[in-house]
Amino acid sequence: GEAALGRKRVEVGRARMRAMVPDAHAADAAFVSAPIGRTARSGRGVAAARVSCGAFATRAGMAARLPAAVVVRGRRSVRRRVVRAAAAGSGAFDYDVAVVGAGVGGHGAALHAHAQGLKVCIFEGRDIGGTCVNRGCVPSKALLAAAGRIRDMRNAHHLKALGISVDGEVNYDRQAVADHANGLASKVKENMTRSLTALGIDIIPARASLVSPQKLKGSDGKEYTAENIILAPGSEPFVPRGIEIDNKTVFTSDGSLQLEHVPDWVAIVGSGYIGLEFSDVYTALGSNVTFIEAMPNIMPGFDTEIARLAQRLLINSRPIDFHTNVFATKVTPGELGKTPVRIELTDAKSGEKVDELEVDACMVATGRSPATANLGLEAVGVTLKRGGFVPVDKHMRVLASGEDGAEVVSPNLYCIGDANGILMLAHAASAQGVSAVENIVGRTHAVDHNTVPAACFTHPEIAMVGLSETTAKERATAEGFELGKSTAYFRANSKALAEGEGDGIAKILFRKDNEKILGVHIIGMHAADLVQECANAMARGTTLKELAFCVHTHPTLSEVIDDAVKSAVGMATH
Repeated sequence: GEAALGRKRVEVGRARMRAMVPDAHAADAAFVSAPIGRTARSGRGVAAARVSCGAFATRAGMAARLPAAVVVRGRRSVRRRVVRAAAAGSGAFDYDVAVVGAGVGGHGAALHAHAQGLKVCIFEGRDIGGTCVNRGCVPSKALLAAAGRIRDMRNAHHLKALGISVDGEVNYDRQAVADHANGLASKVKENMTRSLTALGIDIIPARASLVSPQKLKGSDGKEYTAENIILAPGSEPFVPRGIEIDNKTVFTSDGSLQLEHVPDWVAIVGSGYIGLEFSDVYTALGSNVTFIEAMPNIMPGFDTEIARLAQRLLINSRPIDFHTNVFATKVTPGELGKTPVRIELTDAKSGEKVDELEVDACMVATGRSPATANLGLEAVGVTLKRGGFVPVDKHMRVLASGEDGAEVVSPNLYCIGDANGILMLAHAASAQGVSAVENIVGRTHAVDHNTVPAACFTHPEIAMVGLSETTAKERATAEGFELGKSTAYFRANSKALAEGEGDGIAKILFRKDNEKILGVHIIGMHAADLVQECANAMARGTTLKELAFCVHTHPTLSEVIDDAVKSAVGMATH
């Protein structure tokens, strides 16, 4: 009887669809019924069948709310994806969604839009994969992997503790290391391209600028219309005034990834994620490094306690020195093997010249700026924020300037990734792209950026999610709750000791009143992998008590997190 009732409701849903869409074939295409499964046939567990709605617009431009899926509830629930109500390309718009920019964020948005049954195109302004795949995350990890092997094999003390000795000198082939990085970038780029073409997503090899919120003009001279446009132009290295880039002796992270030479002495302007990772690479390959940092302390973007430990492990123990509270106000390129690079240092407070360095090369790692020039945003009334970022709301909708100066939502126009400046991380861009598509199809969504983790892939790694200890203390004071802190040590972990990697800590910051996690900071072996458990717990609102009863495999590094969690709630670990 329950199974019959479920089938009846399915047919009612189909009838409603046909009533809303005159074309019976289009109606049947838009309506996807869930098959009656074993539980339905057996008459058990099927209490109801419901019709859910998604946001649609017909190709004739008529807005409509059409049933998108049927869910048969029981022991085996089935949910089907949104399907367009009419054949693609038959109406007012060329595409349902046009994505401007083919980096990680744009790629993720395009795939998710296609998965919702939308007709999609993506503009490849420069290269599929964008900065992350071609000039950032991916090739830099290849360099770090090679550098890490070299560092390990040259660490005779560490090898001896494991009963290993290496006869002779450990050498490397610079070009082969560079080829490994470039080859990896090419392979990932090819895979991403295939993932788009295999689905029939149109890749347009052109840059695009806005003519209106629903029209684009490509650098190929053609115009394209789309019901919704997602801007994902990414970012480019920021180079301060006074620094001359020649891409031979003075370069940004883009140039350093080519590894065209390994300088004896390299200055790195900036000690953030990018600078730290390249100091790891250069010192492993035999270079001396000097950091030039404008802030009072080295590694200013990290939790203070983690930064102190990182300075001991990643800087003081290596051929690295640093200058803080200074600007590199003038950098003059040299000539390889002939003349040095000259760097003028100016006091960050007084503005007076305090020193001049002569080095073999200089890498500029002072952050990134959004690639928002020439997007045509002025055509839709958008005023860029300071730094050139595109203003958006929490749903990634672009905010235009209203008549009274107030910001108003620009309909059908979204911006994701580095260009909006919310969180300049590749995985954040991807999450924002998925979120934008969710909002396009009528499922309201917002990314919780406080639970998005970040990592620095040095040896050992650094990872974090949520608030730093300083910020957590400020919030505790402002909101009147007691802050808790629990720290676990890699030197107490069996797996870390087996690897000879006992340096590092994991620190959890939490509210004592409700045991909710506010922030987690880790430095140690595979910290970038370990932080994900904590990020997921924060995103799902899992309390420390609940997490403490989750079972972790022994012996693994994940038990470092388990130790910190259990200690936080007063449970013995071992």
